[in-house]
Amino acid sequence: MVQPDSAVGQWRKSSRCEAQNCVEVTRRGDGMAVRNSTLPQEQLAFAGPVWQTFVDGVRVGKFDLR
Repeated sequence: MVQPDSAVGQWRKSSRCEAQNCVEVTRRGDGMAVRNSTLPQEQLAFAGPVWQTFVDGVRVGKFDLR
């Protein structure tokens, strides 16, 4: 977990968010940060290559996100 950083960009909610408890992401340096909208002070940070590997895996169906 990382400390909240006021220098991050705009937080974006998942397009699948239908309630208040949503996943949010923002750019952080050359990587991404992820948080739960109900616990914004708790964030996970991923380096750019790690995040890209995750996104690529989701696109090809490697991860079941249901």
